[in-house]
Amino acid sequence: EGKFAYSRCGNPTRSAYESALADLEAGTWATATASGMAATALALELLEPGAHVLVMRGVYGGTFRLFETVRSRTMNLQFTYLDLNDLEDVRQQMRKETGMIWIESPTNPLLKLVDIRKLVEAVKDNTFATAWNQQPLELGVDLVMLSASKYIGGHSDMTGGALVTKDPVLAQRLASLAKAVGGIASPFEAYLALRGMKTLAVRMERQCRNAQRVAEFLDGHPCVAEVHYPGLPRHPQHELCKRQMRSGGAVVTVRFKGRPGEEDLDMMRRFFSKIKFWILAESLGGVESMINHSATMSHGSMTKEQRASVGIYDTTLRLSVGVEDCDDLIEDLDHALKA
Repeated sequence: EGKFAYSRCGNPTRSAYESALADLEAGTWATATASGMAATALALELLEPGAHVLVMRGVYGGTFRLFETVRSRTMNLQFTYLDLNDLEDVRQQMRKETGMIWIESPTNPLLKLVDIRKLVEAVKDNTFATAWNQQPLELGVDLVMLSASKYIGGHSDMTGGALVTKDPVLAQRLASLAKAVGGIASPFEAYLALRGMKTLAVRMERQCRNAQRVAEFLDGHPCVAEVHYPGLPRHPQHELCKRQMRSGGAVVTVRFKGRPGEEDLDMMRRFFSKIKFWILAESLGGVESMINHSATMSHGSMTKEQRASVGIYDTTLRLSVGVEDCDDLIEDLDHALKA
């Protein structure tokens, strides 16, 4: 009887998890989904067919794939990619059909930030920053989306996503959609996420501190062409990071210099064969340090030209910095770079 009569509609463990998520994000309501992409897909169900969406340029490759190969076909949604910090361009791109502004801040993998206060009528992806670093609902957004598989779970052993809001009308609509569409988190995934949330603050403090040191090391390395990390003082959005986030985050993105006479992908394969402590992986946010080769992994669905247009190259790597001894992590990177 009641709200737990049917598990797709409600489950005690999932309900406890959703309440914790809402509190964490300074919201009043949350729905836990089977993955971050399921949360993204559910958010798009709020739109009418043919609606227009403004999207932060450089959005996560999986989101780009959903937008361009699925929802543009099944819902006839129209997507415009732009720098959402350029408010004049935002105003020019707005149409009467525009129903959503999709903010990803920081972006994956280049860690570009959006000044969220200037874009309050938006849906916001908060996976990278987490509620420990920033609370978008407090900055004025309508809805927060996150992939709980990453920092919420924190141990690379669960898959989940979530949508959080404090708008009661939006909450009612999403609750109805989640019930109809499905794609909700299982009770066991909810249990694992609740377990992870207990150590979120401790993990994030350590991982962000390690990431700052890794970024500073790479920033001065002779084999490195550029480092993307908003915690670095020379990052173009460092001041925005200090206003909007607690730290620069636990992800560092780096582009290596090419080597004469060697193909970039061959150079990357050699680098991967030398690392010991870093795991080559698609995901991020676990306690272990992971490396993602954006061109062949997270953004492999984009063409080389599309990747280059947003600044992703064959020598671009996304580093998800874990809780290990930072001296070991830095020494490992240095050894592999010099090999």
